[in-house]
Amino acid sequence: MEDKNASLLLGLPSKVCEAVTMAEVQDKTNKLSFWMPGNYAPTVHRTQDSFHVCDVMVDCFKDRAQVEKHYAQQLTEWSNKWKKITDSRPMYGSLLRAWQCFFSSAERLSVLHTSISHSLISEDGQHIRSWQKEAFKRKMFCGFRESHNLKREFARAQKPWIKKLKKLEKAQRAYHKSCQKEQNVLNKESQARNNVNQNEHTLNKLQQAKKTAEQDREQAREHYVKVLDDLIGYAPRYMEEMESVFDQSQEQERKRISFLKNTLLSIHTHLDITNNHNVQAVYSDLLHTLMSINEQEDLQWWRNNHGPGMNTRWPTLQEWVPPSKKQKHIKKPYPQIEEAKGVMIGGVRVRALYTYVGEDEDELSFKAGEEFLKVEDEDEQGWSRGIKEGGVEGYYPANYVLPVQ
Repeated sequence: MEDKNASLLLGLPSKVCEAVTMAEVQDKTNKLSFWMPGNYAPTVHRTQDSFHVCDVMVDCFKDRAQVEKHYAQQLTEWSNKWKKITDSRPMYGSLLRAWQCFFSSAERLSVLHTSISHSLISEDGQHIRSWQKEAFKRKMFCGFRESHNLKREFARAQKPWIKKLKKLEKAQRAYHKSCQKEQNVLNKESQARNNVNQNEHTLNKLQQAKKTAEQDREQAREHYVKVLDDLIGYAPRYMEEMESVFDQSQEQERKRISFLKNTLLSIHTHLDITNNHNVQAVYSDLLHTLMSINEQEDLQWWRNNHGPGMNTRWPTLQEWVPPSKKQKHIKKPYPQIEEAKGVMIGGVRVRALYTYVGEDEDELSFKAGEEFLKVEDEDEQGWSRGIKEGGVEGYYPANYVLPVQ
């Protein structure tokens, strides 16, 4: 509606405007048409585009491989973290085994996802690279050999057509120019007839010019029609040659699409863990372990290890036996050690694991967690000699302490 309103404002009839609009649409369509000169370029560039698609595909699934690898690492970290926690909790029996099976399952899945990551890079990615190197032959200074050959064949097929098309455009311009010239003469003649002061000689001259313009227009039109018929007559051969080259390009592209389709199917096989027998086995084993949780078995285990079922030596009459006196080292002169805290001269710093109260004067007493110096190694009876801050020293059970790290 806006186009029609604009045409009315310009003072042009609607039919003329519609014809102009149709001509513009047709001209725009021809500019984009495959059959027009040089418009085979996208088909030629398709080879280079396919080459870059391979690069993008490799990068894409290389990134996915990193996701799989990272997920595998997270599964392992999760398993290690919670396995330690559950081991320190009061869980037991078949319930504990079922819980721990989640961690072993995660470790098995971690191996599988690591395998997927490896397959995406070493198998699929390498497969694409090898095919890419073989399928896309480079030609020095001319890009890909395939693109170069297609461009040359398309240009060869279009060369006669372009010549005839240029000849047609030239004939069309000449015909339209003659029509315009004739129209100008007709306009001048019409103006002269409407002018009452116009002399007869001028009218005769304009009529002669009108006749000449009409003859020129007819000749231009005949030439235009002849060139157009020649172009139309050559069109079937032109279309046949262009389609022949285009079919070559289509076949090459078909092979590329087929290869990439098979590659994507291979990637799907690697990623589709729902059909992976190893994954199915993981969850099948996990389910079997969960279903094997046995309440009665777990309760009986607790009864035997922490309840009434434990082995017990009930009290009986025990005859008195004189205690044997433990043998100790003969006292030796102690080395003089500085009283400053933390001094390591002449000994090794140790920390008490348990509290010990000396029974004799030559024994050292200490509390659990207390630190002091060990100044003499353990003897055959299991006694060491130590010294505490302030110079208090004596013998103590060697297995009651550990060296301070």
